[in-house]
Amino acid sequence: MFKTLVNWLALIGLAFFISGCSKPTEVISLSGNTMGTTYHIKVVRSESLPDVQLLQAEIDMALEKVNDQMSTYRPSSELSQFNQLTRNVQMEVSADTAKVVAEGLRLYKITDGALDITLGPLVNLWGFGPDKRPTTIPSAEMISEAKSRTGIESLSLSGNKMSKQNPDLYVDLSSIAKGFGVDKIAALLDKYQPMGYLVEIGGEISLRGTKADGTLWRIAIEQPGDASSGIQQVISPENMAMATSGDYRNYYEEEGKRFSHLIDPRSGYPIDHRLASVTVLHAESMVADGYATAMMVLGTQASLELANREHLAIMLIEKQEDGFKVFYSEAFKPFVTQ
Repeated sequence: MFKTLVNWLALIGLAFFISGCSKPTEVISLSGNTMGTTYHIKVVRSESLPDVQLLQAEIDMALEKVNDQMSTYRPSSELSQFNQLTRNVQMEVSADTAKVVAEGLRLYKITDGALDITLGPLVNLWGFGPDKRPTTIPSAEMISEAKSRTGIESLSLSGNKMSKQNPDLYVDLSSIAKGFGVDKIAALLDKYQPMGYLVEIGGEISLRGTKADGTLWRIAIEQPGDASSGIQQVISPENMAMATSGDYRNYYEEEGKRFSHLIDPRSGYPIDHRLASVTVLHAESMVADGYATAMMVLGTQASLELANREHLAIMLIEKQEDGFKVFYSEAFKPFVTQ
């Protein structure tokens, strides 16, 4: 506790962070539960910051609001109320929910349908949503029936008003809502103008400024595998957000076959290719979150083409027969040579 350098190493989801400070009191550490996962926040103390308990309460209230807006696990949330509509009527939602839906619609076009926020029925069918895991592997007929209840062309957004042409349409924002939550907390902290902060929710990250000693925050990207696999890359993406998606933690096995939680909305089946992990850097965590999910569906080559076309900084880790191979987009390469 009294060492001159205190190192903090937290392994969270698919990424973990290395930070240090000369005095323990110079950094505020906050944590809690939200969105079915956990959050961890480091804020460099400043005179403008409120009392720690008040700051924690403000953060928890902001995250609760996001859950009340977009959680599919809460029957009374805005999104659940929309999903329960059985006829084509407009429903006015909050500006936050409309913003996330709009981003989902935008990313659907950019990713050629690899990110589809109407994927909910297929996610539930395969056992990765609010419903329980299926007792048997879904049949082709079951997948076809679930796909009939998807389709982003049946979803409309005009201002803050949402409507659906297909009464069975089910919208699921889990692919970008955590990233949005990170952005909300980052904006909350920005108003207090601290020297620096690091916000993480379920592996999605946003960071600003520096640590208490004036050095940049460092993020270690984990090797695919179990929690003891080690570090693949350490980077210092100043004033950016980062999202990592992978298929090696959330899955189940049935009849000797492994089923990933990542469903390809175009086929209706879990992904089945060599790409094991995607890391995306972007100004917004919500956007990075969505791209990371989409690229896990697209696979290595299509993801690199998309990243270079959209000038995205991405790092891909692909399974090989003798281990893993790493690929970088052009925009990511400067972070490798830091």
